[in-house]
Amino acid sequence: MITREDIRELAQFQSNQEEACALSFYFQPYTPRNKSHKEEAILAKDLVKQALREIEKNGKKSSARNDLQRILDIAGGLHGNQARAKAIFACFEKNFWREFDLPPHLPGTQLIVNRRFHLKPLAALLGAQPRLCVALVDRQRARLFELRLDELKERDSLFRALPRRGRSDGFAGYDAGHSERHVADEAMHHYKNVAARLKDEFEKAVWEKLIVGCHESNWPEFENHLHPYVRQRLLGHFPADVTTITNDQIRENAGRILQQKLDERRQTLMKEAIDQAKSNSRGVTGVRRVLRSLELGEVQTLFMGETFHARAVECANCGHLDSHMIPHCPVCGQATRELEDVSDAIIPAAIRRDVELFYIKDDPEFDRVGNIAALLRFRADQSRSNQVALAM
Repeated sequence: MITREDIRELAQFQSNQEEACALSFYFQPYTPRNKSHKEEAILAKDLVKQALREIEKNGKKSSARNDLQRILDIAGGLHGNQARAKAIFACFEKNFWREFDLPPHLPGTQLIVNRRFHLKPLAALLGAQPRLCVALVDRQRARLFELRLDELKERDSLFRALPRRGRSDGFAGYDAGHSERHVADEAMHHYKNVAARLKDEFEKAVWEKLIVGCHESNWPEFENHLHPYVRQRLLGHFPADVTTITNDQIRENAGRILQQKLDERRQTLMKEAIDQAKSNSRGVTGVRRVLRSLELGEVQTLFMGETFHARAVECANCGHLDSHMIPHCPVCGQATRELEDVSDAIIPAAIRRDVELFYIKDDPEFDRVGNIAALLRFRADQSRSNQVALAM
């Protein structure tokens, strides 16, 4: 499973050597039209041939052939009916090779050669997904799961045995009432223990968001014991029997709740960014303004259209990005190089700065503001203005 540390490592990678090639290979499985599964191998060969032509056209050394051949060998063993997608990132000159299995939700199979790794499909898949805890709870059991990119792993369980009922209810049912109160008391302590465990894990940054599965009749009682900090990170709950629910059912229910909350958050924050930009406050739209804010460290949340594509230049010395096609960097004066798609530079920069990233699809209002926007933590120019005003 790919981790945030893996993504940051990929985002940090960049080759300034003219002969070096950063290869990014994405394989998206699909249902084959025949049982021979040769379509994937043919597609992979075509992609490798095209990559080799690009390398030779740009005058780079053929050392990338080793990585391309290795990718071709792996692609030959991949089949469209498999359950996982795959991503490979390689650079022969820097002895770099990383392979990751992913959920089969990539836009398609592709191979890209550049100075940096092509992370747009990966960023689109990961989006703003948090470290998610799924807690299944009943009156005496609790099972804690980690859910990341469709991969579900049970990491802990808690159990508290309830007292047994006696053979008789006793005089006037006294023993029955006492036993029921005892059972309810033990269940309450169990809920408290589970709630305390969740609070402790949250404080230790084991997880960021929580989803709970339990019987509907038990939910109000358990929710009442959750710490306010934990309750703030709760995305929702779904009906579940701790002992009989399957992993697929857990994934389906938790995934549905997570996606619904992400969609709501995406729309809310995007609208806020556009409104803030209109009032010249904590929001910007358009390539030029977003690049400037990203460079100044102002960006909190970045929004890009799924089809966003824009040319820009990048300084080979200081890394400054500029939407104006200028030959020399306005920051350090060194020569710039053209980027066919500036998103290849924006996405790694956002990942390195821990910027929340959302992709927007088919939104007319977002298209009208340039298909790219950002919600800011602060405005550096306004902060300086405020400081000057206070000093006066």
